[in-house]
Amino acid sequence: MSIHSFFKNKSILVTGHTGFKGSWLSIWLLELGANVVGYSMEPYTSKDNFAVTNLRNKMVDIRGDIRDLNNLQFVFDKYKPQIVFHLAAQPLVKLSYEIPRETYEVNVIGTLNVLECIRKSDWVKAGIMVTSDKCYENREQIWGYRETDRMGGYDPYSSSKGAAEILIASYRNSFFNPDKFNEHGKSIASVRAGNVIGGGDWATDRIIPDCIRALEQGTPIEVRNPRATRPWQHVLEPLNGYLLLSARIFEDGRKYSGAWNFGPDLESVVPVKDVVERVIKYWGYGEWRDSSNFEAVHEAALLSLDCTKARTYLNWKPVLNIELSIRLTVEWYKNYLNMDAYELCRSQIKLYEKQESDREIWRAP
Repeated sequence: MSIHSFFKNKSILVTGHTGFKGSWLSIWLLELGANVVGYSMEPYTSKDNFAVTNLRNKMVDIRGDIRDLNNLQFVFDKYKPQIVFHLAAQPLVKLSYEIPRETYEVNVIGTLNVLECIRKSDWVKAGIMVTSDKCYENREQIWGYRETDRMGGYDPYSSSKGAAEILIASYRNSFFNPDKFNEHGKSIASVRAGNVIGGGDWATDRIIPDCIRALEQGTPIEVRNPRATRPWQHVLEPLNGYLLLSARIFEDGRKYSGAWNFGPDLESVVPVKDVVERVIKYWGYGEWRDSSNFEAVHEAALLSLDCTKARTYLNWKPVLNIELSIRLTVEWYKNYLNMDAYELCRSQIKLYEKQESDREIWRAP
């Protein structure tokens, strides 16, 4: 099955489309011929991927707070999406310590609002609810977490994602039960990715944006936790999984309901300092220094995902190794000011599609 024909003329709602992952997903959906509606707050900066690609003029672009249930329901009723990708979130661990209440409201109540709108909408067939690899109770173990492992979260952000997963599972059991699919006709999946990198992310306290800001200013990159190990992946990797999963749901809503991990190969689970050094290599110059603060708020030191389920049932697997992921990321930041940013994203999507085609990822089950 090819997604290139599946999404053509389908009505798609993307919450959080002005964000980093949401903007890339929206571009990919547009390239696949979908009718894309976005619901989100304003982008973080005027340099964000959404802004520089001029996406507001290429799709239905709606400003709204995911906590505003009435406004969200109006959008569902007006545009009647067949597939909903829910990405709207407060996505930062460190910020969650400063605004814990807002973090829970956006990540939990916002998710509840989307689920309610799906429940009340006859036309929605698939809901892809994006959470985080940090939803798991992290015991700093050396092996990856599976979808059946316990939810948890030390910090407000992580625990809000764990709570969102419990909420999604409750709605799936109560209102979208796979065993009663013939009655309700809806399938809900939650998806968990690793540390996603790529062009157009300017959020505070993320390592790639921190690197780029320092390199553009000619100052050393401050690395606050250089030995922390993360599962790094280019943004197109999990989006690939989300798109494939939503298409599979239309084939068999019972089979593909549930939770799914989309993480990188083990070779891409490396310390922060390794990522920083590769960024400097592809940028061409720069330096970094260890700014570890042992009194800083807690952040996990080790986290990885077991993606056996997606590999087995979706025939999904990572396409880009860490070298190519970082090279593509740095190329975006080096070129977004002197190139058409939308075409820059489009060219990287086409490169990714060629890589996946060569490895025959989009094959029928």
